[in-house]
Amino acid sequence: MDFSRLYLIDRLPKNIQGMVWMFFTTILVVTMHTFIRDLSQELPPVEIAFFRNFFGFPVVLFLLRKYGWALIRTQRMGTHVVRSLGHVVAMLMFFTGIATTPLATTNALAFAAPLFAAALAMIFLGEVFQWQRWAALLFGFAGTLVILRPGFIPMEFGPLLILFASFIWGSILVVIKSLGRSDAPGTIILYMVAFMTPLSLIPALFVWVWPTAEQIGLMFIMGIMGTVGQLTTAHALKVADTAVVMPIDFFRLVWASILGYFLFAEMLDVFTWIGGTMIFTGALYLALRERKEQSRAE
Repeated sequence: MDFSRLYLIDRLPKNIQGMVWMFFTTILVVTMHTFIRDLSQELPPVEIAFFRNFFGFPVVLFLLRKYGWALIRTQRMGTHVVRSLGHVVAMLMFFTGIATTPLATTNALAFAAPLFAAALAMIFLGEVFQWQRWAALLFGFAGTLVILRPGFIPMEFGPLLILFASFIWGSILVVIKSLGRSDAPGTIILYMVAFMTPLSLIPALFVWVWPTAEQIGLMFIMGIMGTVGQLTTAHALKVADTAVVMPIDFFRLVWASILGYFLFAEMLDVFTWIGGTMIFTGALYLALRERKEQSRAE
């Protein structure tokens, strides 16, 4: 999806465009997390997950109108199904965990997904790790221990769910990386929404609570934000260098700390900041290293 033409920022240098769209993504993602946290006080998290997927359809319809039915063409239907199944499981765990986990902690632990993706790529795809990548991986995972501090504070269920969701999401990132070689981002988004909506409806029916009109409105905004956020991330990485774009993602921790403090009275935790910085640094190094190796291969 060509966001630059839609919003007339194509006159800016490519790297600046990427930074702008990634910055916009961080706001979308953390705002969506805030909506989830607020709505989960009255609605089951699995039901919120269903509406998040369901309200992604307006974005899909927009993509179909812009690019036509060519978006539905794929030779990887089975892979899309597997990706959607895993994504639903991760989303249900994440939405359940975020209901009881501070926003800053949620976003700090979510940074671990690329670390899991790198580890799984090494195991299942045979990617070779040199000592620098091993060091980055271990440094990042050490950050999760700083946040959770097992043996020093009680292990809470919410953060553990977030971490397990990040592990599954890391697995999905490996699948998406494979899908991206053959399918356009719009195609991936289309099948994600098409498959995940009915899959997330099934568990939601067992705990269904009819939402109010106001709650439906909030979930509509949340669904749009989530889907657009995925597209803006893809666009940012498309128009700009990874080294320029990825550091902007750290703003998620900034916004989460601010919104958590003012909206939910969540105190700023220095261990969350230290651990989140460690996780993000490890993930950022791995992303930059991979990009550098791809450039050499090209």
